[in-house]
Amino acid sequence: MLTIGVDVGGTSVRAGVVDADGAVLDTARAATPSGEEALEEAVAAAVGELASRHTVSAVGLAVAGFVAPDRRTVRFAPHLAWRQATVAERVTRRVGLPVVLEHDANAAALAEHRFGAARGAGVAVLVAIGTGIGGALLVDGEVFRGAHGVAPELGHLRLVPDGRPCPCGKNGCWERYCSGTALTTTAVELLARHPGVSTPMAREALRDSRALTGRRIAAAARDGDPLARRAMSDLARWLGEGLALVADVYDPEIVVIGGGVSESAPLFLDEARERYAAAVTGAGHRPLSRIRTAQLGDDAGIVGAATLARDLTGVAPTSRAAP
Repeated sequence: MLTIGVDVGGTSVRAGVVDADGAVLDTARAATPSGEEALEEAVAAAVGELASRHTVSAVGLAVAGFVAPDRRTVRFAPHLAWRQATVAERVTRRVGLPVVLEHDANAAALAEHRFGAARGAGVAVLVAIGTGIGGALLVDGEVFRGAHGVAPELGHLRLVPDGRPCPCGKNGCWERYCSGTALTTTAVELLARHPGVSTPMAREALRDSRALTGRRIAAAARDGDPLARRAMSDLARWLGEGLALVADVYDPEIVVIGGGVSESAPLFLDEARERYAAAVTGAGHRPLSRIRTAQLGDDAGIVGAATLARDLTGVAPTSRAAP
């Protein structure tokens, strides 16, 4: 039986048809709109496109925000328009299929535990690095949600007192220093501090500041651009520092690094491991967590949401979404 997973992130809405083995068979994608109604229309359009081509039974949404324990309501999403929004009910009305919600990092962690890098791990943490940072904790394969369903919000650990402002309302959050968005901010700050620097990426940024995206910086770093490599090294530093805090609190067996930025892991992960090993409490006198990249890559949220929809719904399939 096929289900649809939709990863609703701050930058894009990505949907996929997923089978029982976790394989993504077909995809659809759109930019993330700013308003609630437009966002729900974008989700419904992606689901409708896929449901018109496949026989599907249910939909799971992986949401970058706080999801209520009943998995029907989005309480708060720093990068999305939803506030105390009954998203599952609204999207169900639009698409004519059962809809369940899950925090995007929880969805990715579930997928990695069932099909990928965390398979069989007793205590596993997933750190999903994209527009921001999502975090998830699995204990014996079960998601730890906290008393009110919002744990663990790792991206908003305050790593730098009085640091960069964050959309969540605080300053110095981990994701302001370790994310695709953070890469851009770091590159801009480096250019401001070194106005005379002349590297290919710096010259490109002077011609068009919009060229400084996380993906472009990663590509420049792969090509050996010194400025881009310095920005990537800064990300590695803060990833290692943050992972040390995570290990101090949870002592996980494995940490899985996922999200779009993980595609560039060869540029930063070794340095991040070194930073983590040096910063963790009791360094040199305790076992270190294994740190691996997600095997499912950027599809983990889609696969996890679709798998959760399959697990939580037992309805007969339908070939189309409602208009």
